[in-house]
Amino acid sequence: MSAIQSYRLRLQRRKWLIRALRKRRDLTAVRNRTSHIRPGDILVFSTVRNEKVRLSFFLKYYRNLGVDHFVFVDNGSTDGTREFLEDQPDVSLWATEKSYKRARFGMDWLNWLQMRYGHKHWCLTVDVDEFLVYPFCDTRSLRALTDWLDASSIKSFGAMILDMYPKGRIDEQPYRSGQDPFEIASWFDSGNYVMSRNALYGNLWIQGGPRARMFFADQPERAPALNKVPLVKWDRRYAFVSSTHMLLPRGLNLVYDEWGGEKASGCLLHAKFLSTFGKKAKEELERKQHFANSKEYQAYNEAMKANPDLWCKWSEKYINWRQLEILGLMSKGNWA
Repeated sequence: MSAIQSYRLRLQRRKWLIRALRKRRDLTAVRNRTSHIRPGDILVFSTVRNEKVRLSFFLKYYRNLGVDHFVFVDNGSTDGTREFLEDQPDVSLWATEKSYKRARFGMDWLNWLQMRYGHKHWCLTVDVDEFLVYPFCDTRSLRALTDWLDASSIKSFGAMILDMYPKGRIDEQPYRSGQDPFEIASWFDSGNYVMSRNALYGNLWIQGGPRARMFFADQPERAPALNKVPLVKWDRRYAFVSSTHMLLPRGLNLVYDEWGGEKASGCLLHAKFLSTFGKKAKEELERKQHFANSKEYQAYNEAMKANPDLWCKWSEKYINWRQLEILGLMSKGNWA
């Protein structure tokens, strides 16, 4: 990278940090329990809207992995999400009615909260339908992973989004609050992925899977990105650029390749395709608060009219993280 490009990225990072400072005015503290956060605690950051049905399992899942505290932004929920989160003793909650789109799809809010409360902590930034799996997650806590990353002087951990789906129509099996979503959405595409390198930011851009073949078959290049850097040893000088797909400084995006082999990486099991999906897609299409005037949700809403079945003869049923490593979707690198 040239000196000019490097300078421009530093200016861009400064821009996002200043923007986050300004956007903090959008937020109102509902329950600020961050005084409970201790040095070394692992934190989760997330923006939510009308996700009460998902929250019980989400919190249980990450508590079991070893997360110590959750920081949420509620963006105008009307289904009891806010009230539910207020009552959780390990949750700090902010609320806003401001535009999700004008906050760069919530990232300005999360950049500010991580700048303020995430400094020197391992921070996991995920949506409430994303569930991190990593090497040895069945026997080792998230703390074991972050301790190893610290010992290896690694500051970020990459994960590929793995879209999970049921066999049969998406709305065929009702999803209940507190239920493990992967009892229903237990299938995934074991292949059908394309990758390219972003020359400016250095991240690996991944697309494909069921969303590309079902909702973007005519324009696969417009399918959603599946690469994320959700787990970062945060510093107040860092900033997410585009969701958690990439961040600055750019070195944090180099989460897959290293000289002599692969870096350890994980997957985010994506429980988007449940019986709640049709209603959610329609709501988000009407709000028009997502990227590119919600074109992704236009594709979802149109396809959902036919009650699609995402399962195909190449679908594979999820077993565990070792299966994903064998398929080349994640790696334990040199973590023994």
